[in-house]
Amino acid sequence: MKKNIFVKGARTHNLKNINIEIPRNQMVTITGLSGSGKSSLAFDTIFAEGQRRYMESLSSYARQFLSMMEKPDVDSIEGLSPAISIEQKPSSHNPRSTVGTVTEIYDYLRLLFARVGTPRCPEHEIELEAITVGDMTDKILKECPEKDIVILAPIVKQQKGEHSKLIKDFAQQGFMRIRINEKIYRFDQKFKIDSKKKNNIEIVIDRIKSNQENKLRIIESLDTASNISNGIIYVMDMKKNTIDYVFSTKYS
Repeated sequence: MKKNIFVKGARTHNLKNINIEIPRNQMVTITGLSGSGKSSLAFDTIFAEGQRRYMESLSSYARQFLSMMEKPDVDSIEGLSPAISIEQKPSSHNPRSTVGTVTEIYDYLRLLFARVGTPRCPEHEIELEAITVGDMTDKILKECPEKDIVILAPIVKQQKGEHSKLIKDFAQQGFMRIRINEKIYRFDQKFKIDSKKKNNIEIVIDRIKSNQENKLRIIESLDTASNISNGIIYVMDMKKNTIDYVFSTKYS
């Protein structure tokens, strides 16, 4: 097989008996003014001849299921392999179509991200780990010994509205504190939520020092938070008011 593709005497459409040498196994760009013959060379000459030759190598039985392209107006083309052509034309008029859906790789990418990717909290950029409550407790006690922590259950994430009914329901369940946009309030305090802004709201499950004496209490608090927030648990440094851990029992 030749290293380059040699086109001699191409006269397809508006091509004027041109000769050209194109390197193989490289990215090649054909540029020019509108109507200069770019598509005539790429699609109607090189691709057409490559497909025609490939079709001729098939059996007559196989060829009956495929459409045969006409031989392009060219003297000769050497070093040509079977060709694939992808035109820059919209294949779907659905406004919701994406590159993934049009190329039919969306389902494979979704599976790849779900199985191979590392999920992270979009707000805190902390890696999510699908672990048990017991494993969470051991991790906290090992990495944050004797630290004052707050265990939180997120109930609203980046949503507009006052969420007054939701907050009232948790107050009636006996919880004492709530964290709204990074500030902690008692339920009997007056606080205002801007309904026009996207808010983050967490229920304060417990405020506790992380040590072995409180291990059972930490487990119970983590379990309560998991039940409230569908498996998502925040563990906050009480002094810094920063989220140190985002745990998940379900990756979601």
